[in-house]
Amino acid sequence: MNIAKIDLNLLVYLDVLLRERNVTKAASQLGITQPAMSNSLKRLRDIFKDPLLVRTSNGMTPTQRAIEVHPTIRDVLTKLEETIQTKTQFCPLSSNRTFRVMASDYAESTLLTRVIMQLSTHAPNVSLDLITPSDVTFYDVEQGKVDMAINRFEELPQSFHQKVIWHDEFACVINKRYLDVQTFDLETYLAAKHIWVSKTGFGVGVGIDPNQIQKLGWVDAELTKQGKQREIKVFTRHYHVALQLAKQQNLVATLPRRVAELYQGEQDLHIINPPFAIPKFPLKMAWSALLQHDPGHIWFRRLISQVAIEEAI
Repeated sequence: MNIAKIDLNLLVYLDVLLRERNVTKAASQLGITQPAMSNSLKRLRDIFKDPLLVRTSNGMTPTQRAIEVHPTIRDVLTKLEETIQTKTQFCPLSSNRTFRVMASDYAESTLLTRVIMQLSTHAPNVSLDLITPSDVTFYDVEQGKVDMAINRFEELPQSFHQKVIWHDEFACVINKRYLDVQTFDLETYLAAKHIWVSKTGFGVGVGIDPNQIQKLGWVDAELTKQGKQREIKVFTRHYHVALQLAKQQNLVATLPRRVAELYQGEQDLHIINPPFAIPKFPLKMAWSALLQHDPGHIWFRRLISQVAIEEAI
């Protein structure tokens, strides 16, 4: 088929249809009527000689042909948008933009509180909408619905841009009323009861099975290598809950040092190195290729990076 005879707007419609997988929602996003959207889908089916979207028990589902062509169409449209879009400067002092950031409890406590302080000075009208990992999916970030994801990711889609913000190590938080700091060794550690805390990645979490040691993370993985296992009494996804429990109960919290040091100076609490080696871990920020060249997003990424550098000094 001669491309000169094809209405290239149909490719924009196909991109939105494959993202939304719903004719009504796609029409609303494009500002056209549902009948016009349905007619466009019919024309697209004629062009590709394929149904593209079929109705199943899970709603409108893309065919294999649609799955194959979508990345190419998305890439072409992204390049066209970048080419046509007028490059404008971002002025943080006058901007009232809202940045939506998916962040773990760890990232919020150690990094984003400092970022917010910088925003109050350099971009007083800019707002942050902080979202938990359970509120979003990789798809939301990929489509630019979420500006930034900041977490300890085990893996990320190859289409994402990413940057390591910093590396952190682990520390144990103990209550000196219950445990002797001077004799805190591996034997004492294993004899104690523990708080497990973690939540990485995206999407709704599931319950923890204490018997699946390989899924419990860095701390328990290192103990397993030594043929050891700790007794975990509480599983939580919130670091501040873990710190409060360590403060009030006879429980040991093994946490990232940057979180532990938020409670530095608390009466009875002591921060001590773990009695065994645990590898450092990276905190990363990740964002969609759709936002890579956005001036405001570039400024926001630089601000986060600068805050991280200042925190490391």
